[in-house]
Amino acid sequence: MKTRMIIVAAPSGAGKSSFVERACREEKRLEDTVTYTTRSMRKGESQGHPYHFVTREEFEVKIKENFFVEWAQVHTNLYGTPYYQLENAWLQGKCIIMDVDVQGAATFKAKYPDAVSIFILPPSIDELRRRIEKRDGGLPADIEVRMANALKETQQASKFDYQIVNDNFEHSYAEFKKIIEELVS
Repeated sequence: MKTRMIIVAAPSGAGKSSFVERACREEKRLEDTVTYTTRSMRKGESQGHPYHFVTREEFEVKIKENFFVEWAQVHTNLYGTPYYQLENAWLQGKCIIMDVDVQGAATFKAKYPDAVSIFILPPSIDELRRRIEKRDGGLPADIEVRMANALKETQQASKFDYQIVNDNFEHSYAEFKKIIEELVS
């Protein structure tokens, strides 16, 4: 296995989860992490898909127990990646792929300097807002926080090993898949 870890970051709504989910279905050498979060479950989600949903209190206990490789507050919720998932995947000879925010990407890169990072850019901030509204079934209460964060996050894209603009999902995903195949071959 050439690459042990692939970090995928993007602003909320840019498509990182869709890219990672599809890549994991198509490439059996990849293993996605299931992040723990304090955010509420959205329509179509369930426990463990795409997150382990826990209370803030449960999350804070896990922080004290050193359960997470990294954790961060994103918008108004906490998100964290547990150590055991990385270790289990590597024991099976798999490459970890994860979608995280920019803060998480920096933490993982510091702890695992051999990790490869990919940033998914939206075609524009206006398009990003439209996608979030469509995905969430309306304007979320924290939309302005997300848009402000998205502007800051996209300014970090050049720090990543690869950048892909998700202007057309199939075209952008093909570019993403080509990078992934080169990394795990």
